[in-house]
Amino acid sequence: MESQTEILKDLPLEDILGDRFGRYSKYIIQDRALPDARDGLKPVQRRILYAMHVEGNTADKGFRKAAKTVGNVIGNFHPHGDSSVYEAMVRMSQEWKMRNILIEMHGNNGSIDGDPPAAMRYTEARLSKISAELLRDIDKQTVDFIPNFDDTDQEPVVLPSRFPNLLVNGSTGISAGYATDIPPHNLGEIIDGVILRIENPHCTVDDLLKVIKGPDFPTGGIIQGFDGIKKAYETGKGKIIVRGKAEIESIRGGRKQIVITEIPYDVNKANLVKKIDEFRNDRKIEGISEVRDETDRTGLRIVIELKKDVDAQGILNFLYKNSDLQITYHFNMVAIHNRRPKLMNLPSLLDAYINHQKEVVKRRTKFDLKKAEERLHIVQGLIKAISILDEVIATIRKSKDKRDAKNNLMNRYEFTEPQSEAIVSLQLYRLTNTDITALKKEETELKKKINQLTKILSNEKQLLKVITQELNGIRKTYADDRKTTIEEKVEELKIGLEVLVPNEDVIVTVTKGGYIKRTTIRSYNASGWEEFGLKEDDRILASYEMTTIDVLLLFTNKGNYLYFPVHHIPEIRWKDVGQHVAGMIPIERDEQIVSAIPVKDFSSSQYLLFVTKNGLIKKTELSQYKAQRHSKPLIAINLKEDELLEVHLTSGREDLFLASYFGYGLRFNIDEINPIGVRAAGVKGINLKEGDFVVGGKFIRDKQSSLIVVSQRGAVKRMALDQFERMSRAKRGVVMFRELKNHAHRLVGFVFGKESDQVIIETDKKHQEIIPVDTLRLNDRYSNGSFFVDEKEDGTVIAIHKILTGPTKPNEEKDE
Repeated sequence: MESQTEILKDLPLEDILGDRFGRYSKYIIQDRALPDARDGLKPVQRRILYAMHVEGNTADKGFRKAAKTVGNVIGNFHPHGDSSVYEAMVRMSQEWKMRNILIEMHGNNGSIDGDPPAAMRYTEARLSKISAELLRDIDKQTVDFIPNFDDTDQEPVVLPSRFPNLLVNGSTGISAGYATDIPPHNLGEIIDGVILRIENPHCTVDDLLKVIKGPDFPTGGIIQGFDGIKKAYETGKGKIIVRGKAEIESIRGGRKQIVITEIPYDVNKANLVKKIDEFRNDRKIEGISEVRDETDRTGLRIVIELKKDVDAQGILNFLYKNSDLQITYHFNMVAIHNRRPKLMNLPSLLDAYINHQKEVVKRRTKFDLKKAEERLHIVQGLIKAISILDEVIATIRKSKDKRDAKNNLMNRYEFTEPQSEAIVSLQLYRLTNTDITALKKEETELKKKINQLTKILSNEKQLLKVITQELNGIRKTYADDRKTTIEEKVEELKIGLEVLVPNEDVIVTVTKGGYIKRTTIRSYNASGWEEFGLKEDDRILASYEMTTIDVLLLFTNKGNYLYFPVHHIPEIRWKDVGQHVAGMIPIERDEQIVSAIPVKDFSSSQYLLFVTKNGLIKKTELSQYKAQRHSKPLIAINLKEDELLEVHLTSGREDLFLASYFGYGLRFNIDEINPIGVRAAGVKGINLKEGDFVVGGKFIRDKQSSLIVVSQRGAVKRMALDQFERMSRAKRGVVMFRELKNHAHRLVGFVFGKESDQVIIETDKKHQEIIPVDTLRLNDRYSNGSFFVDEKEDGTVIAIHKILTGPTKPNEEKDE
């Protein structure tokens, strides 16, 4: 025995890998994952359909076990795993995946919920009626055949495909370096598009869009974005929005429910229902009470029952935005064209199909012509034989055998070989007199047919006419109405805050030191007002009863504002200290909160009024302070070497009272101030002497209130409001302390208070004095009031404020 010599080659690894992966990629691309531009089928699908056709497993016969077909496909054409063949077979039978199913299946063939099909030993299948159109005339040499994997049989390279299957049923696949996503379309529309392209080969995408409106998914739904369709048809790539079909219905007790009857293509219904129910469970969305899948044999139906008085449209918009009830479908129309993967637009896909049809019809016509000519030759021979029947019979009787008989006929009467064969094979009963008329009739029909077939082959117009007629026939038989609706524009989804946030009543508090928190009503009631968690030397600046869907605006002395949706404010117990605003929105070290404004509705016709230390006032529409992004401080007023003192919410027609350090008070109506923009600085509110500055500005909202002022020396004075007549802005105002030559009283603060209120004054030595308002008698403007603190012992007074006795409801508009 001769010894075999091993040949070892020393090659770089990258060359080996590159070569092997290149070959593998070529196989994956051409022979597995991508559809052919002509018949729209991947090799495994083509082999399944062809194998079923060969076995006679067609729509006009009974169903056969799927396992038999799978075994047949594997054994004859597709030497791969049985699961890959069966899965491909099942997909072609699923009416929620295919616009026109190619295989009919008995038994469980999976579901839109992603359930697996029954095993192939349980299911039965056959070709659908429309599949016959893909395979029609395959026996007439219309397409090329190649040897199968083991050279025992022949398989078609492509199917004749009498309708444009690639666009009708779409395709999806991932190969090495290429992926494809071609959506399904309406059969009638695509055939109209093909016919339009045949009649006008130079038609544009705009022309085609008049008949091909866009994809038509088997699951229905709504497509939004005409521009996306157009771009995809022009370039082969593009995206569209596909949303389910949902309606809002009213049910018992004034409640509503969202009913979904169609979902986007390729979306798993069970997962969608589960996701919607998770929104309800995790409280990511408020207002859903129950989610039910009521799908049955009559059709798809998902019911989302809503709570009373909720924004049903807002909830539906949330579902569109955050679940697969609305998806983005990306066109990527890659197909195998001339044995190569190619990104194709709509006209080139139609052209590829039309050229394929030309080839198929041409080859079929040649086949039919050849058959007709052969038959005519035979018929003419039989006619001639019958006309000299006695001589022919005599000649045959004298012959030794069949071969000799044929030779004698050919030599004596000039019959050809095929004619002689037909004569000697003729059955005796055919030799009746009546038969000659039938043969003459057949001869006439054959000549007519040959004439027609020759015309088709010699005239391209006739060829295209045949293709058009056949397509119209298929359209008439199989086309149905559109399932998917197309809307030109993509709807902008608006979702109200109340959809996302549970609408709860809470108490929001802000302290002078900048600590903020929201507290549940339960926590507040359990503790009581006095047990409020507060740091030493801090005090409550504002406390409001609000809801979680409101907004709190905090204004700082530097003219900035912080935008806090209430549901973003940390929930902290009433007894505990809140969280500092700087931990949520970065503010400067020396920046202080001066006012807190609760807002329920930014669209209301209200204004914000700003008061600065230099006596400027500004009125701006509240709506201008609605912010989309609120992670940093926003500009509220343009301050030029100034300081913001107070901000108030107003209807714009109230009396404002400004007080200055030198003791001047000015009352005027803000109706005379025009509204200005957010970044403006404001107008002069009070005319100040040199060295003077404003200490505060408040609205006179309660005529029962009186004015309480305090000086730095600790003198507190109460005055009736009628001592201050309404003036116009930018005046100096009237004096509120009697002028003293030595150590004059300087006003450090004021409040409006009723007799039932209490005020507190603070000194720089941290001394505090609580004063009930009803203990202060009314003074005139020229007195200096009563002393409540000793300046030398207790320190200089720096502030006065009203003692809060509980949370304020924003619409009560209490003044400090």
